[in-house]
Amino acid sequence: MGDAAGVILVVAFGLILLALGVLGRLMEARRRRELQQLADELGLTFSPARDGRMEQRFAAFGCLRQGSRRYAENVLSGRLNGRAVCGFDYHYETYSRDSKGRRQTHHHWFSAVVVDSGLPLKPLFIRPEGFLDRVAEFVGWDDIDFELDAFSRRFYVKAPDRKWAFDVIHQATMEFLMNVPAFHIEFAGPHVMAWRQNRLNPGEFREAMSVVEGLLERLPEYLLRELKGEQRS
Repeated sequence: MGDAAGVILVVAFGLILLALGVLGRLMEARRRRELQQLADELGLTFSPARDGRMEQRFAAFGCLRQGSRRYAENVLSGRLNGRAVCGFDYHYETYSRDSKGRRQTHHHWFSAVVVDSGLPLKPLFIRPEGFLDRVAEFVGWDDIDFELDAFSRRFYVKAPDRKWAFDVIHQATMEFLMNVPAFHIEFAGPHVMAWRQNRLNPGEFREAMSVVEGLLERLPEYLLRELKGEQRS
């Protein structure tokens, strides 16, 4: 009786794993259909295939150089509102050892959108502030604070050039960022990336594109003139 019960448990467990695998594949197929629909609506192309060149294409972004076996998939690309845009899911692996010394593989996924501004932007990093950031601030490792206290409490901002950060993040930009979905945002060269540490659904991809567009639209005229002047020199 005990042996029979054990067999039943093993079979039941196997069936559960099989059902979960089938459900996962169905959900992924649905997500890809929705991403294809989003691409069609925005006039972009969509490819579910793996792309191992993303870290070379956008080499300035450190989040694309984490771990091993790095690749993108579910790539949306093309031009939106006159700018080149690329959205994708990104995978990398890290490894650890269990108590018996056996290597364990950990798969990590996140999604990102990258927009080409066509301008020589300086490095800038904006993300939601977390508990560890507040601890760091307490011991003196502070980020850049702004006149709008509510913004400074909500966002962690870093830039090698503090003046650049204040030029980009003025009052209207702070108000904009406080009223749109939050992403990790990075400026590097001509590119602006918005990403989260999880896979985005199609609506969130659209939101990320809108947030980056909104940031670029709010660059002050004097700053645009300076940047375009740098571009010509």
